[in-house]
Amino acid sequence: MIEPDHPKLTIVRQCEILGLARASYYHRPEPESDENLRLMRVIDETYLAYPVFGSRQMTRWLRRQGYRVNRKRVRRLMQQMGLEAIYQKPNTSRKHPQNPIFRYLLRRLVVDRPNQVWAADITYIPIKGGFIYLCAVIDWYSRAVLAWELSNTLDASFCVRAVQRAIEQHGVPEIFNTDQGSQFTCAAFTQPLLARGIKISMDGRGLALDNVFVERLWRTVKYDEVYLKCYLSQVEAHTNLERFFRFYNDHRPHSAFGDADPKTPMEVYREPAAIALSA
Repeated sequence: MIEPDHPKLTIVRQCEILGLARASYYHRPEPESDENLRLMRVIDETYLAYPVFGSRQMTRWLRRQGYRVNRKRVRRLMQQMGLEAIYQKPNTSRKHPQNPIFRYLLRRLVVDRPNQVWAADITYIPIKGGFIYLCAVIDWYSRAVLAWELSNTLDASFCVRAVQRAIEQHGVPEIFNTDQGSQFTCAAFTQPLLARGIKISMDGRGLALDNVFVERLWRTVKYDEVYLKCYLSQVEAHTNLERFFRFYNDHRPHSAFGDADPKTPMEVYREPAAIALSA
């Protein structure tokens, strides 16, 4: 989407117009081998089915499927993909003074209105010859996807853009929940939320089920869209995901709202009674 030789617009200006960080444009990651890309696809599919698998158990599983891999390789690929086993870990890490960890605020909280709780997370998306990352912001009450962004790097900028767009289009939530990833603990992400009076909540370390609705969204996105296709590029991934999220928000009844009166996420998010409660 960037034209380096554009006669009137510099690369800097084109990045500004597209909302793209210049670092993302200039970034040239070392490509993974075709074998590793195929393995990453299998790891991602396996993790969706068995999110308790860490690198050790994932290695055992892959070996039983006929893959000749060692744990060091599997661990590196899982880290590259941002995958971590779901289980309680001892609190042995120290907080970085510039990246504070916020308390988890959602335990036993009754979520009964839109814009009460938003959540964000990142997932891996395979494309031909490589992979990219997807960040989405959802409303916990309605399960609506309020904004999303793609990036070829795991820096915080595309997460910040997704949140900014969600706020511009849908207002301000009371609580914003994420995991403890560096993209969500950095000042560029947390300070704009705090400046708006938003309470920040963070999952327990290694407890992806604290953000269970986003985890369920990823299963839906992968099984109903991503793994049915093979995106040739980030542009093609964007086009198809944009179509899918419109369908998910506005046309696909969500199982969370029952069968008697099936509703889509955006119908629940925008229904007058819910909006009145959140006002």
